[in-house]
Amino acid sequence: MRRLPLTLLAAGLLASGIASAVTTTIPTTAVKTAEQLRDRALHDDTAYQVTASLTTEVGARLAGSEADRRAVDWAVAKFKELGYDKVYTEPVTYPLWVRRSERAAIVAPFPQPLALTALGYSPATPKGGLRAEVVRFDSLDALKAADPAAIKGKIVYVDYHMERAKDGHGYGMGSAVRVAGPVLAAEKGAAGYLLRSAGTDAHERAPHTGVTGFRDPAKAIPAAALSNPDADQLTRVLAYGKPVTLKLDLDCGIVGEYTGANVIGEITGRRHPEQVVAIGGHLDSWDLGTGAIDDGAGVAIAMAAGKLIHDLPQRPDRTIRVIAFANEEMGLWGGRAYAEKHAGEVAKFQLGTESDFGAGPIWRMSASVKPEARDAIGQIAKVLQPLGVAYDAGRPGGGGSDLSQMHAKGMAALSLTQDGTKYFDWHHTPNDTLDKIDPAELAQNVAVYAAFSYMAAQANGDFGSAPGAFAKDGAGE
Repeated sequence: MRRLPLTLLAAGLLASGIASAVTTTIPTTAVKTAEQLRDRALHDDTAYQVTASLTTEVGARLAGSEADRRAVDWAVAKFKELGYDKVYTEPVTYPLWVRRSERAAIVAPFPQPLALTALGYSPATPKGGLRAEVVRFDSLDALKAADPAAIKGKIVYVDYHMERAKDGHGYGMGSAVRVAGPVLAAEKGAAGYLLRSAGTDAHERAPHTGVTGFRDPAKAIPAAALSNPDADQLTRVLAYGKPVTLKLDLDCGIVGEYTGANVIGEITGRRHPEQVVAIGGHLDSWDLGTGAIDDGAGVAIAMAAGKLIHDLPQRPDRTIRVIAFANEEMGLWGGRAYAEKHAGEVAKFQLGTESDFGAGPIWRMSASVKPEARDAIGQIAKVLQPLGVAYDAGRPGGGGSDLSQMHAKGMAALSLTQDGTKYFDWHHTPNDTLDKIDPAELAQNVAVYAAFSYMAAQANGDFGSAPGAFAKDGAGE
């Protein structure tokens, strides 16, 4: 074999991407521009106006509903109104679940109605409703350990109290009770399933909806969440030690398939248009509120950040891609469809993350990048520090809910953690409305997203995206 000179060999390796151990840095001019973007964003109300537009003109956006269809049209029009260079949609197909009505009551020993809401992928109760005795468990582990004979034919009630936390970590178990609990109860022969809402509000008779883990309608049982005051009431009734009978009447279920869309807007890069910084939120919401914090705010944060970059005198070197994902709420359908479609392009993704934790101020940043890009992340952290954002260098970044799917394919990712202290008071309830958003806190989010996105787009070098690059990353969202 003919030997190549070392300089030519090295150049060839770099060109082919085999040798990538080059330190990534962000030019001083880009840092200064990012600081200007950051400061400008704090006085810009675009994100608030976008959230107000979505929640007022469209409102609740249950995946597959007529409002969901209108939301797609709204997003296309809004991207164009904000000046995005390229706007397009990509189809996303998923099961179509509908909610029509829901009622419940204690029949005995103390008859009274209960406030509750059906959970996603729950089937309907039999015609005339389901009447059965209740059996209570205080945790998912207790349900796992239970004898099926004690459950068969009964309504399982899991009375788990979710913890309030700035980083929202209590939702991990709360969502497990909601997602895995109904499946487990069905496997043990239960006739129905109730849980104390996965939320931190104590005084509102506003139940929190959310998805279950049911995927096969033939194996599903009626499942619903009680508001926290009603869960307290049911627990008190059970404490009398008498058999408690409930009547559950749910009219809901899967009625076929639906094809929605991810809506995408781009600010085209002038030097490397094929390389992208990916940001976004999910366009759908549950049907109880107007989807302001979950996740109208996330879509608006990303749209507004992109617009600020668009309005600079010169386009960024790489493309800023904003994605409004379809049907996150019922199982990351938009995120999974996007990752499947774009997995082969993962090396072209410079860096990405999604906003899907409300509109509270961002207080922590973490990253999953190649070691040679850590200095660049440090530069980003320094620009974000005046906004109150601390960099946790020992914590991985997950990319947010939908973009976690691209991260799993190998996309370098950030996690930008918002203050979620109050988030689960309103999450998945009728109280998820625009009044819960503080415009100044929302603007802080935009400042973070605009600054980091621009710096990533201008970096000399990449952040390590490659197929399977973060396969051992334990980051979770």
